[in-house]
Amino acid sequence: MTVIPVRHRRGRRRLVTPALAAIFAAGTAAAVLIVSGTGASAQPAPVGLGTAANFSVLAGSTVTNTGPSFLAQSLGVSPGNTATGFPPGTVAGEIHLADAVALQAKNDLTTAYNDAAGRTPFTVLPAELGGTTLVPGVYRIGAAQLTGTLTLNSQNNPAAVFIFQIDSTLVTASNSSVVFINGASPCNVYWQVGSSATIGTGTRFVGNILALASITMNTGATLQGRALARTGAVTLDNNTINAPVCLQPTGTPTTTPTGTPTGQPTVTPTGTPTGTPTGTPTGTPTGTPTGQPTGTPTGQPTGTPTGQPTGTPTGKPTRTALPVTGESGGGTLVPY
Repeated sequence: MTVIPVRHRRGRRRLVTPALAAIFAAGTAAAVLIVSGTGASAQPAPVGLGTAANFSVLAGSTVTNTGPSFLAQSLGVSPGNTATGFPPGTVAGEIHLADAVALQAKNDLTTAYNDAAGRTPFTVLPAELGGTTLVPGVYRIGAAQLTGTLTLNSQNNPAAVFIFQIDSTLVTASNSSVVFINGASPCNVYWQVGSSATIGTGTRFVGNILALASITMNTGATLQGRALARTGAVTLDNNTINAPVCLQPTGTPTTTPTGTPTGQPTVTPTGTPTGTPTGTPTGTPTGTPTGQPTGTPTGQPTGTPTGQPTGTPTGKPTRTALPVTGESGGGTLVPY
């Protein structure tokens, strides 16, 4: 039999068989896996929800509500056909009970559930998630418990994906919470639950809950995400379920600039002259031109025109007296 010497801390050498050496190596590898369980090795892709993404609540059997719960998206039930408590509950989207829309959403939910459950590789986590900080990846848990705060660190990647594969139940203690640091997106968090999920009183939860059986949200619990149950009921009690937000990368502009660069003049320059210059150029003479004649022209006639008669006419014109040829009235001659 071949043996392998192993040195102890005190310097002694101990002989072990190859089989024992293999066991030690396997145990060391498992220990490394557990210790490094806060980070999965590869960045997973998002889980496609299909038309189920249009629903805040989707159930297999029924939906019941107490108090003024608010659903930011639609409500659906299939194959069940009942949803009680609306009002006083409010549904901002549509209500689909056992219709074709609800059926299609349930089929898409089944596809998404199987996708999330089958993702590999994964990192094994202990049951208690409170007080833990996780980076993007796929995590496997037997039965998940959240007491206190679970922190999800996207490492400055807004598209970071977190997938939790839970074999049985998900239960949160009262006033627990899931929080983000470094820009994680609630729309990329998925809780695949092998049986039922119970969100405790006052808990602030985040992500898409994909449960095989039922989902119960206790009094005052809030969810930024979706409560999607394949076969069982969804029970609400004065809850708020807001649509999860998908953050966009901040380093690159998300749209084409909508305006001209601010350094470009936006109007005609205001310095254009508004009228005719008001002054004569300074180089023009400021007085009367110096070439103006200074005296009376020398060519003025000095005498009376020579063609003017020089004397008085020498006699009066002569007239011939004519006789009066009209009616009587005297024989006086009238000068012509």
